[in-house]
Amino acid sequence: MTSFINTLQQKAGFALLPLLLIILHAGTVHAAPSPSYSATASGTTDSLSLSITINVADDDLGKPGNYYVAFNHNEGLYFDSPTGWTLYTGGTIPVYESRPLISGSAQLLTNENMSAYIGAQLYLGYGLSEGDMVDNNKYAMIYTVTEESATPGPAPVLLGTSGNFAILAKTAVSTVPESAITGDIGVSPAATSFLTGFSLTAAGTTAAISPQVTGYLYGADMTAPTSTVLTTAVLDMQTAYTDAAGRITPDYLDLGTGNIGGMTLTGGLYNWGSSVTIPANLTISGGANDVWIFQVGGDLHISANQRINLEGGAQAKNIFWQVAGEALISTGAHFEGNILSQTAVILQTGSSLNGRALAQTMVALDSATVTKPAL
Repeated sequence: MTSFINTLQQKAGFALLPLLLIILHAGTVHAAPSPSYSATASGTTDSLSLSITINVADDDLGKPGNYYVAFNHNEGLYFDSPTGWTLYTGGTIPVYESRPLISGSAQLLTNENMSAYIGAQLYLGYGLSEGDMVDNNKYAMIYTVTEESATPGPAPVLLGTSGNFAILAKTAVSTVPESAITGDIGVSPAATSFLTGFSLTAAGTTAAISPQVTGYLYGADMTAPTSTVLTTAVLDMQTAYTDAAGRITPDYLDLGTGNIGGMTLTGGLYNWGSSVTIPANLTISGGANDVWIFQVGGDLHISANQRINLEGGAQAKNIFWQVAGEALISTGAHFEGNILSQTAVILQTGSSLNGRALAQTMVALDSATVTKPAL
């Protein structure tokens, strides 16, 4: 226990916070070789929203264990538990929740005033036991409350378990080889036979592998729990689409009448009732915690050999394209962000996506590259 406290470098005097942690959504069948933790913030210090993600290691997935949530501030270390925030004074570490371990995301803060807690650090951890967490370093400091004023952009869209996939579709995922996908692929309620062009090899009865994929491929007809996991992920994808589409009071309305080529876009909510085209390079500029939500009422099309470039620390994981129509990434083009399409996502020959293709119909690749960013 002493080593854990020393590692956390506790500070002092942290008051109880009115935080609500939503139970983590179930993760995919395949998680990661080692645990990882992250946080995404939006808003200002006096109105802070904070979402968190825990990815459980493969060897721990599904085993009985504990989750731990802690803030430290001015030498005081506070753990969250079902009875509220507790100042740690020694002995057994308070447990937030005991349950079979799963990966997923949750909303920790929603528009909370954190101005009295500048410097407070958020730690997340899990373990099969307290000793497992401490001895095997299954915890991390993932966020520090700062004196930053405005963080441009709305609250992020929570992808839930759909964020565990690089590509997720309901009817089909196809490739013209050779494509290169880093991250898992899922299709549901369609069966494995609708994963075409991948030269699949069964990995047991719950997943498949492909020489074109660094990760696993899943179909709804695979052995349990795959079908249940995919059903949850598809529902989370649809919920995320509805969330993104339902954001109101855009910062920018019908910018460029739908032609945003050559522009530089800062964090915010953008809305078009029409289709959007990107016929020239587009720059997305902002900090690491800034958020962009693009609401597109029609199709989304980036022209051949054009690029979306990120500047100033902007991250693809914080960019959300909600597209009512088809999203088309043309030959040789490069795209950034999470695409939530109500219809199809198409990546033409030699195109690339640093983000996720989440479609309520199909995803089609032609010798394309998709790389899933961290949550």
